[in-house]
Amino acid sequence: MRVGILTGGGDCPGLNAVIRAVVRTLHNEGNNVEVVGIEDGFYGVVARRFRTLQSDDVSGILPRGGTILGTSNRDDPFDFDRDVDGERLAGDVSERAIANLSTLDALVVVGGDGTLAIANRFAALGVGVVGVPKTIDNDLRGTDRTFGFDTAVGIASEAIDRIHTTAESHDRVMLVEVMGRHAGWIALHAGVASGGDVILLPEIPFDIDAICSAVEDRKARGKHFSILVVSEGAAPVGGGQVFYRTVKGGAEQGRLGGVCHTLAGSIEERTGLETRVTILGHVQRGGTPSAYDRVLATRLGVCAARQALAGNFGTMAAVRGTEIVAVPITDADGGPRLVAADHPLISDARATGVRFGDV
Repeated sequence: MRVGILTGGGDCPGLNAVIRAVVRTLHNEGNNVEVVGIEDGFYGVVARRFRTLQSDDVSGILPRGGTILGTSNRDDPFDFDRDVDGERLAGDVSERAIANLSTLDALVVVGGDGTLAIANRFAALGVGVVGVPKTIDNDLRGTDRTFGFDTAVGIASEAIDRIHTTAESHDRVMLVEVMGRHAGWIALHAGVASGGDVILLPEIPFDIDAICSAVEDRKARGKHFSILVVSEGAAPVGGGQVFYRTVKGGAEQGRLGGVCHTLAGSIEERTGLETRVTILGHVQRGGTPSAYDRVLATRLGVCAARQALAGNFGTMAAVRGTEIVAVPITDADGGPRLVAADHPLISDARATGVRFGDV
């Protein structure tokens, strides 16, 4: 049996733990299984960048961030536009991809909604696909949790803790911009964990008057500093998200960023408090995965490998409660899993005095 594995989409702490778990489970529980690592996501499928992975090849990678296989978030074989070995390929090159995958009996695909949507299209064409959900945003449907999220929240929380001390020392309003295009899970969890005074989420349109009111209320109580934790996708009531530039040929047509800079000037002008901005950006994606994410990634990888061995294709390893189960890969469809306005953590945060820019 030959089983391929690829990582697609943005990098994420815990990817190497998944690769390690898949390789070792296939070797330990399978019968004469060859594991094939596919480099650079679906680009590697089209370009046939395959290499054999032995158990020793994944030794020592558990604590490493990123992915030893490389990844890509722009290469869709059904809508391709790249040079491959000096040849320009454009359009639907899925037949070429399927021909390259025909030497494999199964394919483990580790990725987010875009990557798994591509994997599902290949599954419909007869490729033996098993998915593993991945995103630091924790917004993928079909699973209660994704690995990488815990690490991202930890990184953001530590950064906000450090900013808190300098904000208090200088009587400043500090805005910290974290990742979260459509879903505010990172901002919500990191904001609560680090004692943010205002948390702005994409799911709750904000009002600048409400934000300044929160800052002024703290000022009236003798608190001459405030911490605002802001998702990059947060937007005002009746307004749109802030993009710092447009992008052609990428997974997204615009790069989010700058909402905090837009807010900072208004807050400083209205409150008279010095206001500064910190954008954490890709710091949240990198580095050593947390112990929780290593364990979760390992469990998901083991589940995916077992599904491949059993021929249970068209499935995805997922977290349901405390259990790791196999669900249809189509469960990941339907757009991002958003933070509900009545989410218990929002209610608990409001009870402690946190404002969300809406009241």
